[in-house]
Amino acid sequence: MTRRATPPIAALVIGGAVALLAACSKPQEAPKPSPTVAAARMTPAAAPIAPAPAPQAAFQVSRIDLGTAVGADKKVAAPTTTFKPGDTIYVAVQSTGAAPSVALTAKWTYQDGQTVNESTQTIAPTGPAVTEFHIAKPDGWPAGKYKVEVTANGKPGGTVAFTVAE
Repeated sequence: MTRRATPPIAALVIGGAVALLAACSKPQEAPKPSPTVAAARMTPAAAPIAPAPAPQAAFQVSRIDLGTAVGADKKVAAPTTTFKPGDTIYVAVQSTGAAPSVALTAKWTYQDGQTVNESTQTIAPTGPAVTEFHIAKPDGWPAGKYKVEVTANGKPGGTVAFTVAE
C-alpha cells in the first residue's frame, strides 16, 4: 500500500487555522488575592486613608423646659409652668452641637422686668447636652407672672414664661 504524503500547503493551512483559533480564545485571568492577603501585602505608605470625621454642628439651644424637679439626667421630671410660692423652680436647657466653650446664662425676671436671679454656667459640649438652673426662695415667691431668658455667649437661646399662684 502506498502512502500519500500530505502536501506542504495543506499542512500550512491546518497549522494556521489552529494558531488562529488559539489567538482568538479568551486568555485566563490570574486569580486575585483575597482581601486579607492584599491588606497584609500593603506597606504603610499604601494603606488606605480613613475619611476625616464629619464636623460637629455648631452649638445651639434646642429646648427649654420648666418644672418642680429634675432627674439624674438633668431633664425636667415634673414639668409645669404654674408654681406655688414655696416651690423650687427648675429650668433644663437642652442643647445640640459642639463648642469649646459656651457661657449659658439664665436670667429670671418678675412681671415688671425686675431681675429675680441671674446665673451663668460655662460648658464645653461635644454633642447633645442638658444644663440645669434653679431658683428657690425660702419665704416664698410673690404671686404673679415671671419669665426665664436663656442666652448662649450673650446670644438669645429662648424665653419661657411661667406663673406663681397661691
